[in-house]
Amino acid sequence: MLNVVIFGAPGSGKGTQSIHLKDKYGLIHISTGDLLRAEMAAKTDLGKMAENYIVEGQLVPDEVVIGMLEDTIKKNPEAKGFIFDGFPRTLAQGEALDEILKKFGQEISIVISLEVDDEELIDRLLKRGELMGRSDDNRETIESRLKVYYNQTAPLKEFYAEQGKLVEISGKGSIEEIFASIAEAVDKVVAEKKE
Repeated sequence: MLNVVIFGAPGSGKGTQSIHLKDKYGLIHISTGDLLRAEMAAKTDLGKMAENYIVEGQLVPDEVVIGMLEDTIKKNPEAKGFIFDGFPRTLAQGEALDEILKKFGQEISIVISLEVDDEELIDRLLKRGELMGRSDDNRETIESRLKVYYNQTAPLKEFYAEQGKLVEISGKGSIEEIFASIAEAVDKVVAEKKE
């Protein structure tokens, strides 16, 4: 089974590359945002809990999100693997994800970190804001989101680097070029698993 964590700062292209990974390797794409929306729409117990936090403008606690992830893995026993997009974001979440996967006799195969310098990220997000009319894509908000990202994710990168699973990929270039680098790293892991 192939389990991929993809992370990168806002605007690094995680969503786009996740779709390519999903298509090429036949994986199930787990985006925590999509999961939350689906659970809330289905009015599940976890969905109702999440909605209460969101309505009050609070972050959904880890245990609720982790519960949803565990349910998704449980519901897909035939899966070839999963792409975790936007999760984990913190060290505690990384440790929790390892624990969940262990329950199913699995582990993270590779962690892809899309590396893009701040000015490029800010440009991309400002353009996205103009194109899509997203009010949260303004310079001040973007800079504050980047700070939060770096503070939370730096320990996570270290955590995966120590496990020998972190692969840093340049997020600059065309979508196809970036994906070719990602696929090369993933293919290497797949080949090693077969040995």
